Amino acid sequence: MSEHLHAALELARAGLPVLPLRRGKVPFGNCPICARNVCGGRPNMKNAGPCRCPDVCHAWAAATTDPHVINSPAWGRAWRRAVGVGYHPGGAGLTVVDLDTPAAVAWARRSLPLTRVVATTRGEHWIYRGTMRSVNSVREGVDIKSAMAYVRWRDHGTGTITALPDEVRALAVKEPVSARRPPVVTVAAPSGGGECRHRTPAYLERGIAMAEQRITEAHSAVHATVYRTFLAVLSVHGRCGCLTDAHMARLFIAAQARGESARHCADAWTNARTALGM
Repeated sequence: MSEHLHAALELARAGLPVLPLRRGKVPFGNCPICARNVCGGRPNMKNAGPCRCPDVCHAWAAATTDPHVINSPAWGRAWRRAVGVGYHPGGAGLTVVDLDTPAAVAWARRSLPLTRVVATTRGEHWIYRGTMRSVNSVREGVDIKSAMAYVRWRDHGTGTITALPDEVRALAVKEPVSARRPPVVTVAAPSGGGECRHRTPAYLERGIAMAEQRITEAHSAVHATVYRTFLAVLSVHGRCGCLTDAHMARLFIAAQARGESARHCADAWTNARTALGM
């Protein structure tokens, strides 16, 4: 058993979906049967397909925790050529902030909550509990790896993994390319001067977190799930002024990580507000 295969099996037992990395520290290319994704792609890729290829095809989507697959003859050929082990952080419910320069590391130490840190050859990986969409170059020397991405395994690192903070989620929110922008929640607070019960931080945070989880765990009818979730959030929190741009951004990010476009998110939000007469 190769060193990389042994490490992969250990990581899989701990719940990390793994895959071998070839020279260049990148995933193996598709086999002839799956070349150019003519097979349709792995079922857990953005565009679901019928592929049941036993080989290490489709990059991050090949990552698995199944020891029978990892130790199979088809994967064995890849392990004999592998130069490292990769893993799919989103598949393990994690997000990795990849810091590629000393300046990026210094920024993270000033700006982000402490969490598990893994040293790399050029910087550090900061690992948080929670998933989001993956985005490269959110800042100079900073990439976000979570859903539909892979990360090279180095070691267990140091520190305790903490919850994915809003500071990291906000890095993935960019201005839309088109002139049409997602609607901003600007509803008025209740009249009468009373204190809104939804302003209790724990109450509102629990509601937003539950909404994110509902969207993230949708296995089918994602667009309908996103709309119903937006409708539910707005029906509870939308008339009192509790929701902020940051809350809306978290819901949009969760939806986009499940394959929704920014336009579909904006349409679903607008339709939910219209249905509630807002």
